[in-house]
Amino acid sequence: MKKLVVAIDGPAGAGKSTVAQMAAKKLGYTYIDTGAMYRSVAWKTLQQGKPVTDELIIEVVKDIDVKLNYSDGKTVVLADGEDVSALIRTPEVTAIVSQVAALGPVRSKMVELQREMADVGSVIMDGRDIATNVLPNADVKIFLTASIEERAMRRYKEMKQKGFDVDLEKLKAEIAARDKADSEREISPLVKAEDAELLDTSNMSIDEVVEAILERCR
Repeated sequence: MKKLVVAIDGPAGAGKSTVAQMAAKKLGYTYIDTGAMYRSVAWKTLQQGKPVTDELIIEVVKDIDVKLNYSDGKTVVLADGEDVSALIRTPEVTAIVSQVAALGPVRSKMVELQREMADVGSVIMDGRDIATNVLPNADVKIFLTASIEERAMRRYKEMKQKGFDVDLEKLKAEIAARDKADSEREISPLVKAEDAELLDTSNMSIDEVVEAILERCR
């Protein structure tokens, strides 16, 4: 099989990262978690200890160095040489990542890095605008989604397992707001590419979703 470039888009909490990692492992591909890159910028912004403004975010992104090291089926996220893989998954980072990702200078820098990583082929990349903007010539394009209720429940279970105190109704509201922000932003909004295949995972197990992705790659 040729060295495919696989683009997976979809809203927050659709399970993109989980299934993309598993599919990449089965295919022997490199998994590129673009959301982690934007989260790294959000994390570094919070480290400044100042009110989060667009100006502060743009200042932070100018000299940030984000790298993804993928080995043994796991992605290690480095921001300026520091392993931030766990630090970027906190509710505080999640709360500002849409604001971060909506800014042109941030997207320009991240997209440039993402395209460089995809150039070698044999990659699965997930995010909000991969098939429409980052990798419009990807060999396989999938738009992964699920109901807000299902996505909120998945996030609720994930955060509870990590020891965070979270409220399910608040998560639903946050995901709905995130959908609205991602879909309505001026730069690279969240939309399904015309040639992407819609995959609604509301009533599918993780293994079923992974198999559906592998089938499309075959």
